[in-house]
Amino acid sequence: MAKKKTSTTKTSKTQKIIDELIVAYWAEMETVQNYIANSNNLDGVRAEEIKKSLAADVTEEIGHAQQLAARIRVLGGSIPGSMKFKATQKTLQPPKDSTDVVAVIKGVMDAEDSAIAQYDKLIKLCDGVDYPTQDLCITLMADEQNHLREFRGFLKEYTK
Repeated sequence: MAKKKTSTTKTSKTQKIIDELIVAYWAEMETVQNYIANSNNLDGVRAEEIKKSLAADVTEEIGHAQQLAARIRVLGGSIPGSMKFKATQKTLQPPKDSTDVVAVIKGVMDAEDSAIAQYDKLIKLCDGVDYPTQDLCITLMADEQNHLREFRGFLKEYTK
């Protein structure tokens, strides 16, 4: 009887990990959409560096989503299709003023903060249960922290 209870507990914990991986997956996919939009919509000389950075980050964010999808499948989950998507990144929407570089920078910083928080949640959830997923989330969180640092630097320069 004790073995069955342990198995049920692990299955429940694994499902929680899958559910949170799906949250992270959708966040990465939404970030890709918004990075593409912002890297194309921004105008002006001051926008060029931000546009280049966002365009380059698209590939990395897609890679994050692919790694998360692969891990979801390993754990026995299923990758949801687009009809299950619900947008949440309000501050990363392209601004009405296509020269408002600071709004885009702040939106990126909000998205990176959210991603870091989600990976932190997953790291804690996986502790002692799922080390491969924990390791993946640690790596992805480090990438997001690097993006955040880069955009904090941009913000300092653009708000001088």
